[in-house]
Amino acid sequence: MSASVSIALQWLPHGRGLEPPRQQSAGAAGLDLVAALPAGGETVMQPGSRQLIPCGFAMALPEGYEAQVRPRSGLAARHGVTVLNSPGTIDADYRGEVKVLLINLGQEAFTVRRGDRIAQMVVAPVTSAVFRVEARLDETERGTGGFGSTGGRSLA
Repeated sequence: MSASVSIALQWLPHGRGLEPPRQQSAGAAGLDLVAALPAGGETVMQPGSRQLIPCGFAMALPEGYEAQVRPRSGLAARHGVTVLNSPGTIDADYRGEVKVLLINLGQEAFTVRRGDRIAQMVVAPVTSAVFRVEARLDETERGTGGFGSTGGRSLA
């Protein structure tokens, strides 16, 4: 069993009546986020377009936590719709509305309707990093190789 963290959530007027973020199965890491478009409203995303979709709530993550907004694999696989700034980061001191920046990379228009599950959010602890300047770094087998240097088929 994994640990849980209590997060204060505040519904905004246009989000009332929607389902709060929740895991769809016992083993799910992500909590589904839904579109808080006006009742009966929808937005059509043309191929190549992007839209900032409201989720209708604000939250207060505890200090030492962050939330990452990630794509839903089904939307990406079936429609080519994904989260543009994936993963999007929500910091513990942010108190504004949670929104999702979607992009339609598919070949056809995609319609988002109120209540549609549009992304998932993963809440995780944050590790603080403190850098110290060193004159020399330890050697590794990889060295300075990057961007595909660790194996795989070369596409060049």
